[in-house]
Amino acid sequence: MEPIDLRSDTVTKPTPGMRRAMAEAPVGDDVYGEDPSVNKLQDHVAAVLGKEAGLFVPSGSMGNLIALFLQAGRGGEVLAHELSHIIHYELASGAALAGCQIVPIPGERGVLTPQVAERFVRGSGYSNARTKLVEIENTGNLAGGSCYRGDELKALRQWAASRSLPVHMDGARLWNAAIAQGVEPASLAAFADTVMVCFSKGLGAPVGSVLAGSKDFIAEALRVRKMLGGGMRQAGILAAGALYALEHHLAPLAEDHKHARKLAESLEASNWAKVPVKPETNILFAETPGRNAATVAELLSGRGVRCSALSSDRIRFVTHLDVTSDQTDKACEILRTLF
Repeated sequence: MEPIDLRSDTVTKPTPGMRRAMAEAPVGDDVYGEDPSVNKLQDHVAAVLGKEAGLFVPSGSMGNLIALFLQAGRGGEVLAHELSHIIHYELASGAALAGCQIVPIPGERGVLTPQVAERFVRGSGYSNARTKLVEIENTGNLAGGSCYRGDELKALRQWAASRSLPVHMDGARLWNAAIAQGVEPASLAAFADTVMVCFSKGLGAPVGSVLAGSKDFIAEALRVRKMLGGGMRQAGILAAGALYALEHHLAPLAEDHKHARKLAESLEASNWAKVPVKPETNILFAETPGRNAATVAELLSGRGVRCSALSSDRIRFVTHLDVTSDQTDKACEILRTLF
């Protein structure tokens, strides 16, 4: 049986239609600003997010790093939820390359709240670092694909504005949040000064993200991208994959969310797993009380279901474009009958 790969939504492969679009993409030298496919993608994503401009970058991590570099800078502090991707999965690049310090803040569902964040704002003392930026992740990866609600975003934005703090949104899976809540991406992005979105996760493109914000911000971001080695030439081949994904792969995200809920139900019906939080989108965590998660993951792999053991008693499952309804049903059967 072909393995059912639920390790991550980054394991998707370009569809035949996407490959054709990439092969046929008009291209130019993007460093000169002459790649029509890249320019089209940047303008389109900026419009979709309600921002003035966008910048195509190779990865979401680079997009986040540029935002930290420009808005926090050397010696500044960034307030972020303790489960944030920029803390756990970006190799301390904020400190190593942008020169800023990230302050981990607790909160339920991976959500940063004004009441808690306020306690971590530095005073004006001579020896204190300066709080420079608020960073939020929507959806929250390590929080189980949780979404910020509109009222939560509004409250945080109003508080940040009262403190004259810009807000950066790591929206690697913002598309999932929008689909799950039945809203336009711009309605969520409106509460952040800068937003990064990915195409290589649930949307199935092979490479790429866009960082969006004001025209002035993106003009500086272009310089930082070059500094970080992200200047690309005929990148329209990659941009075409992202454009295809935005046109064809947004609606199927709802199916991914449905599949995650079915997996959660099967795990709850098993005799070996607990689901601490019902999935809001396409990410699902299961606890394995009394059993080693790595051992369970190995057993599942042997049965044809691939997943990720994130700790001694926690496994992550992620649904995505390449997992069909039939495969989901098969995975559910395996999960229910593993032990």
